[in-house]
Amino acid sequence: MAYDIGSLSLDILIAPVAKATEALARLDERLARSPVRDGFVERQHFADAAAALWLAGELVHVEDLVLHDAHMDIRTPTHELTRAHAVLRTRRRIFAQKPDWALSREGFLALTGRGGATPASGPKSREGEGAGTASVDPEVRDDAEDDLLAEEFAEIDAVLARSSKILSGAGEPGKAARPDDRPEPQNGLIYDLDWNEEERLAEWQVVVAGTRDLPVILRAAILLEAWSEIEVLQHAAWLGPLLVAALLRQDGLAANHLACLHLGAKNIPRERRRARNRSERLLACLDAIHDAALVGLKEHDRLVLAKSQMERKLRDRRASSKLSDVVELVLSRPLVSAGMIQERLKVTKQGALNLVGELGLREMTGRGRFRAWGIV
Repeated sequence: MAYDIGSLSLDILIAPVAKATEALARLDERLARSPVRDGFVERQHFADAAAALWLAGELVHVEDLVLHDAHMDIRTPTHELTRAHAVLRTRRRIFAQKPDWALSREGFLALTGRGGATPASGPKSREGEGAGTASVDPEVRDDAEDDLLAEEFAEIDAVLARSSKILSGAGEPGKAARPDDRPEPQNGLIYDLDWNEEERLAEWQVVVAGTRDLPVILRAAILLEAWSEIEVLQHAAWLGPLLVAALLRQDGLAANHLACLHLGAKNIPRERRRARNRSERLLACLDAIHDAALVGLKEHDRLVLAKSQMERKLRDRRASSKLSDVVELVLSRPLVSAGMIQERLKVTKQGALNLVGELGLREMTGRGRFRAWGIV
C-alpha cells in the first residue's frame, strides 16, 4: 500500500511547524558567525551517531566512539560501536559534500549502497577537517575507502551465511551474488527474503517528490514519518534522518550544520514516536526537530563560554606554544586522551599531560589508566 500524503491535519501541525522553523533558523544563524562552528559540527556528529544507536536499542558510549574513531580503542570494538562509527562516517561524508549531493541520484545511490556513484578525486581525510565549509571539494571519506568497508561487511555476511549453512547441515552450493552485490540471504538469517528494499526506496522517493511544495519543516517531518512507516532499509534505519537532515541543509534552513535528528528524537517518548495516529507521529517528528535545535543552541552556548575561558590562559604565551592547538582539539571532540594530543600535536606523552594540566581540563573517565579529558 502506497504511503498517503494527501490528508494532513494542518490546523494542529502549523504551530509546531512554525516553532521548529524558528528554533532551527536561530541555531543556523548563530552558527553562521560562530567562532566554534567547526568544533560544534564535529561534536554533533559524535552525539548524533551515539543517539542513532540508542534509538535502535543499543548503548554506545561517546567516549568509546571518539577513541575508536582515533584508532585508540581501549577494548575490542563491539558490533554496535562499529555501526555507530558507520553513522559518524556517513554524517561526515554528507556534510563534506555540496548541500544537494545526498538527495541527488549519485549521492542517494552511494549512501544506500546501490552503487553507480563516481568516486570523487581529492585527498583522504579521516576526521573531516574540511567540514567547516559547506561546499568542500575533497571528500572526508573518499568512495574508495567506503567501497573497501562495504567489501569487508560483505565478507562478514558471507562468512555468517556459510556458517549457518554448515550448522544446518545443508550441502547445496552457494548461489550467485545479488544484483546489488549483497550476499544472497540464507534461512532468513541476514536478510528478510520478502523485504524488497528497492521497492521501498522507490516508494520513499515518491514521497520526497510529492512533498516539494510543502514548507521545509513540515516536509521533513513527513519524510521522517514515512521512512519509519515504510521501513525502507533493514539494517540502516539511521540513514533516513540523515537524508532528511541533508534536505534541511539543501533548502538553506540548516545551511551551516547537519541537524541532529536522532538526538532530537531521543528526547521524544517511544509511545509518541510509535503512536497509532499518524498526526501524533508527525507531531512527534516536529518536536524532535525542535528539540534537536534547542539542544544545539545550548551546546553552542556552552562551547562559546568554554572557549572564552580557555583563551584566558593563552595570554602572554609564546608564539610557538601548542596550547591554542589543544584548545581547538578539545572543542572539536567530546573528550581527548593523551594519545590523541600526542598524535595531533606531535608531542611526548608528558608534554600532552602538561598541556592538559595547564588548561585545567576535567577528567571524564574516573579511571587511573586510559584517562580522557573534556571541557566542563
